[in-house]
Amino acid sequence: MKFTLSWLKEHLDTDASLNEICERLTSIGLEVEDVDDRASFKPFVIAKILTAEKHPDADKLKVLSVDTGVGKPVQVVCGAPNARAGLIGAFAAPGTYVPGIDVTLSVGKIRGVESHGMMCSERELQMSDNHEGIIELPETAEVGTSFAAYAGLDDPLIEINLTPNRPDCTSVYGIARDLAASGLGTLKRLDEPAIKVDGETPVKVQLELGDAPELCPGFALRLVRGVKNGPSPEWLQKRLLSIGLRPINALVDITNYMTFDQGRPLHVFDAAKVSGNLTVRRAEGGETVLALDGRTYTLSPANVVISDDNGVESIAGVMGGEASGCDENTTDVLIESALWDPLNIAKTGRALGIITDARYRFERGVDPETMVSGLERATQLVLDLCGGVAAAVNVVGYQKPEAKRIAFPLSEVKRLTGIDVSDSDSIEILNRLGFAVEGSAPELQVSVPSWRPDVDGKADLVEEVLRIHGVDKVAPQPLERQASVNSRILTTIQIRTRQAKRALAARGMMEAVTWSFIAKPHAELFGGGAESLSLANPIAADMSDMRPSLLPGLLLAVQRNADRGIGDVAIFEVSGTYDNDRPEGQRRVAGGVRRGTATLAGAGRLWSNAAKGGGKPVDVYDAKADAIAVLEACGVPMSNVQFEQGGPSWYHPGRSGTIKMGPKIVLGSFGEFHPRTLEALDVSGALAGFEIYLDAMSEPKKKATKTKPALELSPFQAVKRDFAFIVDSTVEAGAVLKAAASADRKLVTGVSVFDVFEGASLSEGRKSIAIEVVIQPVERTLTDEDFEALTAKIIANVTKSTGGTLRA
Repeated sequence: MKFTLSWLKEHLDTDASLNEICERLTSIGLEVEDVDDRASFKPFVIAKILTAEKHPDADKLKVLSVDTGVGKPVQVVCGAPNARAGLIGAFAAPGTYVPGIDVTLSVGKIRGVESHGMMCSERELQMSDNHEGIIELPETAEVGTSFAAYAGLDDPLIEINLTPNRPDCTSVYGIARDLAASGLGTLKRLDEPAIKVDGETPVKVQLELGDAPELCPGFALRLVRGVKNGPSPEWLQKRLLSIGLRPINALVDITNYMTFDQGRPLHVFDAAKVSGNLTVRRAEGGETVLALDGRTYTLSPANVVISDDNGVESIAGVMGGEASGCDENTTDVLIESALWDPLNIAKTGRALGIITDARYRFERGVDPETMVSGLERATQLVLDLCGGVAAAVNVVGYQKPEAKRIAFPLSEVKRLTGIDVSDSDSIEILNRLGFAVEGSAPELQVSVPSWRPDVDGKADLVEEVLRIHGVDKVAPQPLERQASVNSRILTTIQIRTRQAKRALAARGMMEAVTWSFIAKPHAELFGGGAESLSLANPIAADMSDMRPSLLPGLLLAVQRNADRGIGDVAIFEVSGTYDNDRPEGQRRVAGGVRRGTATLAGAGRLWSNAAKGGGKPVDVYDAKADAIAVLEACGVPMSNVQFEQGGPSWYHPGRSGTIKMGPKIVLGSFGEFHPRTLEALDVSGALAGFEIYLDAMSEPKKKATKTKPALELSPFQAVKRDFAFIVDSTVEAGAVLKAAASADRKLVTGVSVFDVFEGASLSEGRKSIAIEVVIQPVERTLTDEDFEALTAKIIANVTKSTGGTLRA
């Protein structure tokens, strides 16, 4: 919102300086974004042409002798047709920046003749678009004085950053009203004009909005006959030019002036171009209108229009139509002042891509009580500037809105702001802002003025009191000191996310970010594809469903790298997957994929990698190692983790595994991918991957301290014993390990498999699993009897759990 200082002072009687006004505007919530003090116009002075001689080498140029009021005359080369001896105009000396042509002047030669400055046109000083000749001033203009002061170009321009909740300050009058309420001057009240009317307005208005009358709560129309439309007076043009608006003609300039001065958008129709009566209705699908900006817009039933017998004449509240616009031939004019639904105006403007000053105000909320009074003031301006005779006003659908009443406990000011404002001060502030206050402390009944649609409750009233009382009076308070500076800030899942990322990055994997939605066939391939997870408005056909797994996106990303010659890739992602459309259906997953020879030992065919065990294609054990790294990084007790052969259907059945914590809790899965899965995704190569469900892990046990316990080493020699058990070929080695370890948790500190044998010497369907058991005495040296007892217990546990027998 832009306005000049002199424009503001037309409505505000104040002696405050520019700096004081700007500081007060910001302090009451109308933040000043920019102030142009018009310093760029100060160098221009009033000067008189003493002589004007023809240029010796150019027919259209003249050599002028110019009296600038200081010292001897200066020589200026000028091409203006009206340059002549005795003319008084505006002069710019060398070194002056001319804003209209964006040039800084210097002494130069024009066709061999030196020129020390220039005589300026109105366009060069941004006064108008006139560039036909230089400015001509009357004889009374004093040579040598400031042209900016003479022409009013020294009027400072203020721009405020208006928030959407302050429609009352989309006008200069509203800003003056707010400043007056803050104590910075006195508001000059507007007198209601007394319009002498002659006859009725013959054009009638019909509101045909069906079951949505709120789209147009009121419509006022007046005919003014016998107007003479032409250029608006200089004062009005200056007002509009100062805020960046181009003057058009008197009738249109009046509506623009009313929009900014009073916050009341209006529209004028050439009455001779209106056929029949006006109808306010919804547009019909496919209807078009040629608007005042020269563009044709296609409308929909969501748009409200003003139409006559010829069709659509205006997009209601947004922009008028070209067909009924006013020009220099207009003699009878219809002035429209209406109310429109803010939400509908915002939707219409956004859908059609139209940004106008009228839309800006209507979508924020225009004061309904200015509908008729604004029309009266606009009529008075038309009569004053264009002449004519006004007819009576047609008002349709308008009912004066009932003021909102809010119960306001005065104690809320202290409770919500922490500052003490006396009850009398609070009441005085509300009264100055235009609120009607009834009752007495401790609770008031406050009626909200019509120009403040943003005030709905008692908290809004507290805000009004505080911004006028002074936000700067709120005493700073230090943050409350916490009991412990070491208290945890991140949630468990946030901590695990970071730990998983660090662990996988340390294993040479690169982090990737893939789309959360994938193609439906891919979702079905990985256990998803439910209708509840299909997007209602997907951004692309192959992004129609929320992903049930991270692996499809990672596999496709790996293949894109391979297609570009980078076949050895290891990437991971820690993000969300979706089992269903409920909150508990979203899971936090760490997943990764390795391709080609991108193992931990190194990638590629380099001979040194082969020496280190690298250079081989990735397999199930690489994926398993990555999965274990995530579990360990997240603090999962690995002694309680179980690995089962086989995994989900997208993995190879014989080269995959499932990770569990107990019989029911699944922590994740890993493995090489099934050929059918790769074929369906159009992915190729040696590929292995994993997924770990971070939110499936149990919460870590709370510890009294984070200090590590003291290291305790046993002084006794550890003993290793080997056992070989014959079991069914379906028995997993993990079951044997678990049974052996549970024989004595204190003494058995390690169990590992060192041999698996299947052969003709064993019965069909049987295999031998050899394990090494580490026994670590803690309190004393074990005797032979202790070892025999422990050995017997290990054998018994394995036999009971697996059905195996000790191999002879």
